[in-house]
Amino acid sequence: MEIGIVGLPNVGKSSLFNALTGAQAAAENFPFTTIEPNIGVVPLPDPRLEVFAKEWESQKVVPSGIRFVDIAGIVKGASEGQGLGNKFLAHIRSVDAIAHVVRCFKDDNVVNVMQDLDPKSAADIIETELLLADIQQAQKALEKWMKTAKGGDKDAKERCETLDTLLKGFNDGKPARSQASRTENPLPAESFAEYQFLTAKPLLYVANTDEGDPDPALLKPLQERAAKEGAALIALCTKLEAEIVQLPQEERKGYYESAGIATPGLARLAQAGKDLLGLVCFFTAGPQETHAWLIPKGTRAVKAAGKIHSDIERGFIRAEIYTYDDLAKHGSYKALQEKNLVRLEGKDYEIKDGDAAYFRFSV
Repeated sequence: MEIGIVGLPNVGKSSLFNALTGAQAAAENFPFTTIEPNIGVVPLPDPRLEVFAKEWESQKVVPSGIRFVDIAGIVKGASEGQGLGNKFLAHIRSVDAIAHVVRCFKDDNVVNVMQDLDPKSAADIIETELLLADIQQAQKALEKWMKTAKGGDKDAKERCETLDTLLKGFNDGKPARSQASRTENPLPAESFAEYQFLTAKPLLYVANTDEGDPDPALLKPLQERAAKEGAALIALCTKLEAEIVQLPQEERKGYYESAGIATPGLARLAQAGKDLLGLVCFFTAGPQETHAWLIPKGTRAVKAAGKIHSDIERGFIRAEIYTYDDLAKHGSYKALQEKNLVRLEGKDYEIKDGDAAYFRFSV
């Protein structure tokens, strides 16, 4: 599952991507630096890994990762082909969620395509272009199903009604995600998945700020917008994060402390990405390796086994399960066995965040 990093040109998307992936190259200071989407897997910090690794004296520790896609800047008129237009919209359509970077920093040395520093208007431009793209998508689908509906097809008529309702909402400035969450006459979830509406994707606003405390006046419109849309919001300075990630690992903690940052912005962003995608983390642990795995919330044990290897899913017998909380509380795997806190679960067991699993299988 992937999160697309979007925004206007020169808002700090590529700098954020460089910081996330530890890339050495700095982002160029002109629009459309990024043409083809870059993809990076960002490790998700998780202190639970250390506890499992210590218990099992693991030779190797492998954290889970969030996949981010750096998508080139969108400009006003992108839905009509302006800038690099529909090519970028297609890249957005292929990701599972959106991290919308909004410029909230002052820097005369970095070109501002908005001229003025106006986070609300900047966010409006991106949202409008995504809505216009969804209108086009919905209109094409409506025209297609109307032909079938005229022949009396019941399913086609229902699809036309749904699309007509969506179009009215789009034209009123309502993204698909807000139409999906309405309490009266909610639209079927499958209608959003089928048409891949851009405004249906889970959304995270990333306010790219100056160093130090963010300007409340710049953050306020984004906070209000995020609350209204049910979206998340994180404020961080991509320039600072990109500089820190170039330091040796052992020096980074001190740098964050000197900057007055309790929790690194990238760690907060990675955790927000996990939540945005609706993922949970389970662990496999042993002498050779302790490994964290991300799966969608609600995944059954047999499918979780397939995350590790298809043969384990195919030959699944049972899952031996214990939890991180129990291990941290009682101190050892042996203690969990003595207290009957290690249990066997079948293929339909729903894996929970913090579960440790050993899969028994035969092929």
